[in-house]
Amino acid sequence: MTETKQRDPQHQDHQPGIRDGMSPPPTDSAEGYKGSGKLTGQAAIITGGDSGIGRSTAIAFAKEGADVCIVYLEEGRDAKDTAKLVEQAGRRALLLQGDICEADFCKKAVDRAVKEFGGLDIIVNNAAVQYPQDDIADIKADDMERTFRTNIFAMIYMAQAGLPHLKKDGCIINTASITAFAGQPALIDYSATKGAIVSFTRSLAKSLVKKGIRVNAVAPGPVWTPLIPSSFDADAVAKFGSDNPMGRAATADEISPSFVFLASSDARFITGQVIHVNGGEHFG
Repeated sequence: MTETKQRDPQHQDHQPGIRDGMSPPPTDSAEGYKGSGKLTGQAAIITGGDSGIGRSTAIAFAKEGADVCIVYLEEGRDAKDTAKLVEQAGRRALLLQGDICEADFCKKAVDRAVKEFGGLDIIVNNAAVQYPQDDIADIKADDMERTFRTNIFAMIYMAQAGLPHLKKDGCIINTASITAFAGQPALIDYSATKGAIVSFTRSLAKSLVKKGIRVNAVAPGPVWTPLIPSSFDADAVAKFGSDNPMGRAATADEISPSFVFLASSDARFITGQVIHVNGGEHFG
């Protein structure tokens, strides 16, 4: 299922947003995904796993045989719904609520997941926020700090907490963005964090390659998730993704298979790379 070129004008007042009331509803439940045992017996932790790309990835991982720890900020209803679908796929789901901007919470989350699942094989750093401003002069200091803390600081915190538990063939997968490569005039600080994620991915991959731990990233183009109506105004939401070469935004279910690939042994010779799932955008 694909999204339409335009959607109803809509806006949510609080980030990172909830699924309820989105029109059209997001396609992020991996309903048509068929697992083949690629991640059998593994354990994953996913930040921002309650909705959007994180939700679809959690469910796809479960269908591939992995237990999943879903870390979320405060979207309890969405998180519980995602956990239910993970369990329906026959795997264990662990829900952990907290703020990944805090290093202590990241360590507690990883330790809890390891205790619950008996180990950790996959870290997916996916959670993000964005505060659009058309003029750099209008970027608020508090918003900018929150953007950097959520989007890049938390990835470092999660890596620091998780690496003592990752063994050979473990992996870290980070969610970057097309904005890291193409820029976005209304998302200057957000784009900067996504550029930092690309460099973080490449550097950490080189640091860990001799340990047999792979680090890669996925850079989506526009994707219809709760973050969009909770960060852009209604008029921008109605046109979101229409300037993409494919003329539409992606669904989260079109992004999550890339995470499965990078987590699986199919990608055992891939590290320090970025997969561009962006509907046909190219960069000079």
